[in-house]
Amino acid sequence: MASEGTRTRRGVDIVVRSIIPVVLALIVAAIILLALGKNPLYFYGDVFANGILGGNWQNSLVVMTPMLLIAVGLIVVFRGQLWNLGYDGQYLLGAVFVGGLGPQLAPIVGDALTYLITAVLAILVGAAWTLLPAWLKGRFGTNEVITTLVMSSIGVGATSLLIGYVFQDPSQRTPQTRTFNTSDMLPYIPGTTIHIGFIVAIVVALAFQFILSRTSFGLRLDIYGASPKAARHVGINSRGMTIVLFLISGGLIGLAAAMDILGHVGYVRNNWNPAYGDTIMPFVFLARLSPLAAIPFVAFYAIFATGGTVASIDSGLSTDFLMVIVALILVFMTLTEYIGTKRDLGQSYLPDELRDAFRRPFDTLRARSAK
Repeated sequence: MASEGTRTRRGVDIVVRSIIPVVLALIVAAIILLALGKNPLYFYGDVFANGILGGNWQNSLVVMTPMLLIAVGLIVVFRGQLWNLGYDGQYLLGAVFVGGLGPQLAPIVGDALTYLITAVLAILVGAAWTLLPAWLKGRFGTNEVITTLVMSSIGVGATSLLIGYVFQDPSQRTPQTRTFNTSDMLPYIPGTTIHIGFIVAIVVALAFQFILSRTSFGLRLDIYGASPKAARHVGINSRGMTIVLFLISGGLIGLAAAMDILGHVGYVRNNWNPAYGDTIMPFVFLARLSPLAAIPFVAFYAIFATGGTVASIDSGLSTDFLMVIVALILVFMTLTEYIGTKRDLGQSYLPDELRDAFRRPFDTLRARSAK
């Protein structure tokens, strides 16, 4: 009974620590809106109306599809205490091959084979773009933050070159790939305007939840994430695990690009970068690196992104205001984790020096009163 009670309290604590940063961020964002002379109730109501009401919830789920796949890809690598920050390059390279080849393949091999070929190609391209950082990390211990960021920049530049010199639509002056015919894109779930890529994303999230929590691979991953040295002592190949985690992460990000282009966007233009990874990062950690828990958090942001874009325009704000809210979530997530960790360890919430600085005036007053 005691252990069950402890688990319950721990579960409630995790939920609270995950939700509080979002609530506090929304409150501070409301204060900022008031300072700008905007009505926060109107703004949030507009977000709700344009993100959920009517058929807008379907648009939000379409936006959610690539975000969820990227979130799962990041969760896999983060659970190994590795950082894959090259998501922009991996996504755009996967997308440009789908957009560049898909419209030409569809009339030749049919829609079904086009989906399969381009999705597999995007997975392979996304995974391949992580191979060098993974090998450098596994072989030499090179900082993967630096190498993945460098590879991302190269990938973004390579995407522009591929559009301009390989996949350029000859009928367009603007640098972009050919556009999928509407009839050649992913079919909708019956009775909705949500393409079947959403189902793919949900299935992938549930599959990785099972893999990470119920299989020997998940156990080995957790051991490796806790301590690569301990992992080597129990027979886990650390170099191999590093490469596998990066390949899975990049492959899922490539799959996200395929689902987005095949089901929603239809083409890739030069200098286009949705930067999903930057916005999804806080929610990955709020979900405690759980693919299952990531589903509601990513859904929340997808609704906010869909409705918030319209709400920002209606309120006369830049759409960059959404990034301010994401940044606030990051700030409050950091503070919440700091306070929660201190409480778990039974320590003071303040650093010793700061605590002493606060105590010193009161100690002085008490000393004077004693005299």
